[in-house]
Amino acid sequence: MLRKLLQISILTVCISCSGRQEKNIGIQPYGKIDKSLVDTLGATIKNVYNFKVSVLESKAIPKSTFINVKSPRYRADKILKLLRNEKPDSIHHILGLTNKDISTTKKDALGNTRKPEKKYKDWGVFGLGYCPGASCIVSTYRFKNNTLKFVDRFKKICIHEIGHNLGLKHCPNESCVMRDAAESIKTIDLVELNLCDACRLKIK
Repeated sequence: MLRKLLQISILTVCISCSGRQEKNIGIQPYGKIDKSLVDTLGATIKNVYNFKVSVLESKAIPKSTFINVKSPRYRADKILKLLRNEKPDSIHHILGLTNKDISTTKKDALGNTRKPEKKYKDWGVFGLGYCPGASCIVSTYRFKNNTLKFVDRFKKICIHEIGHNLGLKHCPNESCVMRDAAESIKTIDLVELNLCDACRLKIK
């Protein structure tokens, strides 16, 4: 009897595993993004999340997202909505890439625009992603032209925003890639290109 129950248990686990669908991350380049950079990112996503990666055909960044409040920028929150709405059904999450400056309105814990409002109403960002959700966007505009750190920063921000899509919030672990950048590129340089054990357990 015990042997039969064990066989049923194993069969149930096997059926469950075979029915589990591999997640597919889509990369949507906006404008000219270096192919080697996209390829490197794809390999990093596979390494960190073990997801399939599909690179979509490059297209122009939507003009409807352009604003010029403090400087010429594209609204990251509007891009997220477009990415989500235009995402192919075969893709679970989609990551937009651009070299243009992107911005959003930075909110406090109560959902109000942070003070001073003039500073945070149109706040330039490295990236933005729904938490949880289906889309995120990363801009290389603020990474500085330091070739030794550029690619590393790029990969870390992309992995961070995908983490938000998967439901991960900012992590207190100072070496985790999900650590809050706290408005500084230097914070990104200090984290590892990986999730801490606590964050990894949350997405399993």
